[in-house]
Amino acid sequence: MAVSANRLELLQIADAVAREKSIDRRIVIGAMEDAIAKAARSRYGIETDVHAEIDPKNGELRLLRHMLVVETVENPANQISQDDARRRHPAAQVGDTIADPLPPLEYGRIAAQSAKQVIVQKVREAERDRQYEEYKDRIGDIVNGIVKRVEYGNVIVDLGRGEAIVRRDEMLPREVFRNGDRIRAFIYDVRRETRGPQIFLSRTHPQFMAKLFAQEVPEIYDGIVEVRAVARDPGSRAKIAVISRDSSVDPVGACVGMRGSRVQAVVNELQGEKIDIIPWTHDPANFVVNALAPAEVAKVVLDEDRQRMEVVVPDQQLSLAIGRRGQNVRLASQLTGWDIDIVTEQEESENRQAEFEKRTKLFIDSLNVDEVVGQLLASEGFKSVEELAMVDEKEIAGIEGFDEETAGELQNRAREFLAAQEAELDTKRKELGVEDALREVPGVTTAMLVKLGEEGIKTVEDLAGCATDDLAGWSERKDGETTKYPGMLDGFELSRDECEALIMQARVKAGWVKEEDIAPPAAEDAAAEAEQAQA
Repeated sequence: MAVSANRLELLQIADAVAREKSIDRRIVIGAMEDAIAKAARSRYGIETDVHAEIDPKNGELRLLRHMLVVETVENPANQISQDDARRRHPAAQVGDTIADPLPPLEYGRIAAQSAKQVIVQKVREAERDRQYEEYKDRIGDIVNGIVKRVEYGNVIVDLGRGEAIVRRDEMLPREVFRNGDRIRAFIYDVRRETRGPQIFLSRTHPQFMAKLFAQEVPEIYDGIVEVRAVARDPGSRAKIAVISRDSSVDPVGACVGMRGSRVQAVVNELQGEKIDIIPWTHDPANFVVNALAPAEVAKVVLDEDRQRMEVVVPDQQLSLAIGRRGQNVRLASQLTGWDIDIVTEQEESENRQAEFEKRTKLFIDSLNVDEVVGQLLASEGFKSVEELAMVDEKEIAGIEGFDEETAGELQNRAREFLAAQEAELDTKRKELGVEDALREVPGVTTAMLVKLGEEGIKTVEDLAGCATDDLAGWSERKDGETTKYPGMLDGFELSRDECEALIMQARVKAGWVKEEDIAPPAAEDAAAEAEQAQA
């Protein structure tokens, strides 16, 4: 390789590489300049500041040595004194850089090989930068490609202007691809990395199914029908919730298509994965009932604070509601975002009877009344002694068989019981060493103080230093299963917001934050939250 090589040859090489790699021609020429300069430095000395310049119009190559003008020369290879510099350039000043031309030279085999490596590296970096910039805004799109090779179960895909990977765990079970096969997948991540694949594809991602429906169903593409949620057990079964913005368009029918043609196209792409198409509704109870189809639901009991729902089904529908290995209820839970407990009508009846007996015994033991009175209070819906003590006396007197005198006596006994219970708890609180100041934190009860004391929380500062998860607990979903981790105040039926409020009040009490810093949200914020929840 010689510097005196055909000028047009350099430009022809640059044009060919730029077209092949789909990168800017100037980047290729810049890589060539760096490569030639590196090879020249092996001839003139590694410390010599050699630069190569290729004219992008005619291919003329020039080698230049840059010298820094200094007062005292310490390195003659790249520095020059001001006096010597002014002999060549009269206007040279200290700190300037002057460029002297170098004669052309012949490159040896090693120098040429080194130059080639530089060009290859620079071009590869430019190609990867181009690929990242082109695909970084396409996360969430479906792409088609050709299988280039298979490595340890991972499929490398040629996208034409880029290379992507489908990892083994992002492929459908029992799915096999070979070199040259066509593949369709979902872009779920694009990263800027120095080596290895940058574009990550998936065929198991829930949104892959949503995008497939958007391609098959014109109403989804046009925005008339919207996919609200997707839950998948890849390769086996899936549930997709849809809603129509036009009352004249049936969202489920639009997704199914004439004789099931649209949904069948998606099923075929997903290797026979069964798909339940469900109408989405604002009412969570109705949504869960729809999501559990084809099972019939007799009754739904909601616990909004815990995002939990108890679904009662006929005895013969239990296995259908749960599904094989719990698949149906698991997918319904993922789709709706609610934890779902399935019970039969018989179990629900037994649970209700057990709860009735439990409350009856509570009133008998706490109020020192006979079984009939306890059953009457339980059947009227009273759940606790606190509720009985706080309710309007007329409400108790209105129970059949009771009068005002009986109602007053019951409330007095309830208050006496609560007072004795409070005194007992306060004694236990003191024995645990929980300080009095903690009682002054708004929202904290004596029963909570005892529980906190048992957990080692004994001062206002201790409570202020807690996290919401410490009090409310947290849940973790893995492989479709939800694991619950109870908090210190688990069992007091406090929501996460209420636990967070307790901690913030403790921080105010401890002087860590100001009261105005935890002011309740303004009316417009509350309205915005309500609108978002409805959406």
